Amino acid sequence: MDYHGALLLIIVVLGSTFFALVFLNEFRKKTLLEKIKKLPFTKEYETFLARTPHYGKLCTNDQTKLQRSILRFIHTKEFIGVGLNVSDEMKVVIAFYACLLLLRKNTDNCYDNLRTIIIYPHAIMIKQIQSHGGIYAKEQFVIEGQSANDTVVITWHEAKKESYHMRHSNVILHEFAHEIDFMDGEIDGIPPIENSKYDGWVNILTKEFKALHTIVRKNREWGKYKLLGAYAADNEAEFFAVVTERFFETPASLQRHFPELYHELRDFYQMDTAELFS
Repeated sequence: MDYHGALLLIIVVLGSTFFALVFLNEFRKKTLLEKIKKLPFTKEYETFLARTPHYGKLCTNDQTKLQRSILRFIHTKEFIGVGLNVSDEMKVVIAFYACLLLLRKNTDNCYDNLRTIIIYPHAIMIKQIQSHGGIYAKEQFVIEGQSANDTVVITWHEAKKESYHMRHSNVILHEFAHEIDFMDGEIDGIPPIENSKYDGWVNILTKEFKALHTIVRKNREWGKYKLLGAYAADNEAEFFAVVTERFFETPASLQRHFPELYHELRDFYQMDTAELFS
């Protein structure tokens, strides 16, 4: 066999192997999803959800849909505990709030790019290099959660408190809002959105982000922006994650103080949370 013939044979073999692996992977995924569809949603799981302030206010159809999404989420992600044992309660509660964000999106996407959920018992300290006017310094930050496309970090101490009571914040909602933001390939405060609605979204969120950023930077009177808080002024991505928290946690206040912002979020999530959860 000459050189070109051997090269062609190698290419054919490699190509065949690649497509065989892709086919095998898709077959395994399909088989797993079919198996998940047949799994029962246990009474124990329902007990966890009943303790949340959101689940009981949903209609039966929404609850059933969420149950199937939760099972798919739990059985297609790897949960890793750092300094704790991952319990069914942790899996169900995290999956519930993650899937609640996608409840009305008419999609089977269950954060398909997400592979791993890392759970810490308490807030953790991380070190990052920050630039201040060209001067770089190593700084420490305390975080309660973090998102990086295929991995989400959650601290259970805060997540549990926020999940069972309507509080100002919800770290699970926050981190999975980042995951949704990244579904179009960029984490910029603009989630996957229809072209016809793009300009309206950008105009409203940018206007409110800039107003909040100015208040924080110049230390002006907060007024209604106290509802959003300083963390939302960090960048557009954090602003989207924070207003998503408020949309589900304090929807009536968000609607009252920021009606245009509320309208955009209601249109995106296809859910009138002020009517549902207030």
